[in-house]
Amino acid sequence: MRTGGWGTAVAVCCAASLAAAGAAPSAAGPASAAASAGQVAQQRPRLPVLVDCLWHPRVRPVGFMLACGDGNSRLTALHWSRWGSDSATAEGVNAVNDCKPYCAAGTFRSYRVTVRLGRPEPWNKRPHVRHFTRLTLEYHGSRPDIHPRTVTLPLWN
Repeated sequence: MRTGGWGTAVAVCCAASLAAAGAAPSAAGPASAAASAGQVAQQRPRLPVLVDCLWHPRVRPVGFMLACGDGNSRLTALHWSRWGSDSATAEGVNAVNDCKPYCAAGTFRSYRVTVRLGRPEPWNKRPHVRHFTRLTLEYHGSRPDIHPRTVTLPLWN
């Protein structure tokens, strides 16, 4: 019995040594690749983000709340055709509460819009991240009674 135990221990140690020796060269390969990829990523500027109501940075979100306080205006079904270092453009829907007779009893109406983001600046919360600070909505067809055809809004910092 004792011989079997030593044999098993020796076999396990040999297997572990071989596994460690075999893993060392392959571990160096991905590490080198990761270092190279990190250098490339540092050379390329990061794209600006859109900061949502909960202070989360987003890139190409499908939806976005415009009225953080009461939720009475939001963008939905956003399809981004461009997201660049200076601007972004999407087609989507602006769902707006008509607040008639009052907001809690109002009805959400949908309006087709083009969304444009611009003026990227360093984000106060994370200065190494740039975020869009201006949002423009261009309504196609009908629009809320209180809005002109094009509306430009500042975004929070």
